[in-house]
Amino acid sequence: MRLVSIPVLTFLTFASMQSCQTDTAEKQITHDLTYHHDLDNNDNFSPDGKWLVYDTRTDEGGIAESARIERVNIETGEKQVLLDIKGNAAWGPGAGAVSYSPKENAVVFIHGLANSTKDNPYQQWRRTGVIIHDARPNVPVYMDARDVTPPYTPGALRGGTHRHEWSGDGQWIGFTYNDAILKALEDSTGQKRNLRTIGVSKKGRPVKVDENIENVSGEWFSALVVRVVPNPAPGSDAISHAASDSWVGTNGYLKQDGTRQIARAFLGTVNDKNGKDVPELFIVDIPEDITPPGPLGPLEGTDTDFPMPPKGAVQRRLTFTANTPHPGCSGIVRSSPDGSQLAFIAKDENGTNQIFTISPNGGTPRQVTECASDITGNLRWHPDGKHVTYVFDGSIVLCEVGSVPFKERIQVLTEPSEFVTSNLVWSADGQVLAFNRLVKNAAGKGVQQVFVLGLP
Repeated sequence: MRLVSIPVLTFLTFASMQSCQTDTAEKQITHDLTYHHDLDNNDNFSPDGKWLVYDTRTDEGGIAESARIERVNIETGEKQVLLDIKGNAAWGPGAGAVSYSPKENAVVFIHGLANSTKDNPYQQWRRTGVIIHDARPNVPVYMDARDVTPPYTPGALRGGTHRHEWSGDGQWIGFTYNDAILKALEDSTGQKRNLRTIGVSKKGRPVKVDENIENVSGEWFSALVVRVVPNPAPGSDAISHAASDSWVGTNGYLKQDGTRQIARAFLGTVNDKNGKDVPELFIVDIPEDITPPGPLGPLEGTDTDFPMPPKGAVQRRLTFTANTPHPGCSGIVRSSPDGSQLAFIAKDENGTNQIFTISPNGGTPRQVTECASDITGNLRWHPDGKHVTYVFDGSIVLCEVGSVPFKERIQVLTEPSEFVTSNLVWSADGQVLAFNRLVKNAAGKGVQQVFVLGLP
């Protein structure tokens, strides 16, 4: 289960790839140069593929200064505002990092706390997940409950959720998380406790808390599913940070015993034998019922430790790069639609960032790309499960995941541009690829705009 590189037969630069360029139709669909239209590498297409949703964050204030969640029609360019926070300030509340449900006309996104002030602003541990239905703009549905007042509540969290992602059936939402209680403990003791980890929320079981300016009730039941610790033992599988996560498959993956399992894949930071941080690929199996507490402690947490994973959550390490010449994995882990392959970025035997895949059941990673220099990232699977897209040398590249020579598996979809493309996302039918690119305004400043690319 060590990360190994398949011998590289052909290294390709952009110049050598140009002959493989395909005939695509690129179109800019947002044009207002007064604010950003940020896709943020989420699942931005509406279920029917006609709309893209984005936030309006700023360079200076980020999500805290994003007062609106908008969507744009990819055919007509019509814009609609789904959420508009009146009186939003530089310190929040803020709203951003928005994703569409694959099953209903609803979006989920970060929403900062309503009581945000200059002295108590939007923070990683001071936000929640909010759902807006297209037919009911500006009517927020609070997804995850927040309870920072002891005694804490099972099914509620005590901090802030981020990078919300719907499962393929629309019944779950996964997210990353920071804990306000442990952040305050860190501030008072000076010991590292503000760690990032991963949780999930399940639809259909509302959680009621004693509401106040910091607490909010939620419509979904939430639990953390990954265990993080401040100081992992060197050489162990314990981790101090978990992020870059996504669902495994649209309906989980097939275990070796033939059963199907829902799970999230992510990067967890271990300590190598010398105590150096190394991000490795992990997976956590999630039980259908997340309400029973597990052996590590209460779901709601304590004053000195995180909410603990539910009974049946199983965390496993899949890569072991820490003792190789080029340790570490990067990027957001992405699963093929059928859940059989997890794609991630790691260095090959020459120290170049490439795309690799591995089975959720473990095994030897397989190298997919053979680029002459680092790929930039933005890794996404095409819905057919046979191709990945990524950014290399300023261009978007489509690559078949197969065994034929690399130069025969790639198509360059866009020409290089002054501003590199980012935040790639496919429509569910695989016929449209959307992305962000900066466009200069009259003052020469780059403003994030939304583009789409139709594939023949």
